[in-house]
Amino acid sequence: MAAFLRSKCSTVGRTLMGSLGNNLFGAATSSVESVTRPSQCDAISQQIRTFIQMRTNLKVVDNSGAKRVMCIQSLRGKKGARLGDTIIGSVKEAQPRGKVKKGDVVYGVVVRAAMKRGRNDGSEIQFDDNAIVLVNNKGELIGTRVFGPVPHELRKKKHLKILALAEHIV
Repeated sequence: MAAFLRSKCSTVGRTLMGSLGNNLFGAATSSVESVTRPSQCDAISQQIRTFIQMRTNLKVVDNSGAKRVMCIQSLRGKKGARLGDTIIGSVKEAQPRGKVKKGDVVYGVVVRAAMKRGRNDGSEIQFDDNAIVLVNNKGELIGTRVFGPVPHELRKKKHLKILALAEHIV
């Protein structure tokens, strides 16, 4: 669950979690990986990271009771959702006594995306997984906690409550 920030002229990435990730869950470990430019034969075997679109499975990183959600519709446009966009999803896995149940149709805000996103300073941010935080149809959070790193791009999309509850802002 590491977030990588990479400069366009640099070939080595660095983790933003640092040593904080080692003490979050006790046995969890964080590793520093290097990001290099892929060669032509590596590009063929690599997984292509794209927008969050229909049938994409996302991890839920709040305490609303859902564990996994499948995207039904992106409310952004035809291509799909990116960081900070709202989606409609169906709960595929849920905890037994949570606020949401399996099969519920819910709204969610994308807080982590595996697709690279450029920043104004020339760096790029990319996460290892796709994750959302569940909200109701008015945009209010269902859960009371947000786990893991959250990018500061959510501030531009007016999701300040998510940033206030997040463990780490990347």
